Amino acid sequence: MGSGDIVARLAAEGLDASAWSNAPGDRYGAHEHGYDKVIVVAAGSIRFGLPDAGSAIELATGDRLELPAGTRHDAMVGADGVTCLEAHLPAGRLGSVPARRVAGEW
Repeated sequence: MGSGDIVARLAAEGLDASAWSNAPGDRYGAHEHGYDKVIVVAAGSIRFGLPDAGSAIELATGDRLELPAGTRHDAMVGADGVTCLEAHLPAGRLGSVPARRVAGEW
């Protein structure tokens, strides 16, 4: 699934996605947002840590993460870097639990 396909699928859900990318090994410290967000990996991989839950979610090309507002998370980019498409929604639209959907299941 190419990034154009991902953009089209998200647009069909009414989501306006923007692209971002990071180099291998880049990290984001724990933080949270006041909005829900949907992230789809267009290329590469990234690991999202959920420190409050004591767990992590691994995403590879084509995988999707639905991250509710207020969910503390950190991130570490995989060995090949990552390019993601991300869309924001008003808080509360995604429920209260982060959800990973693997490629082909969404």
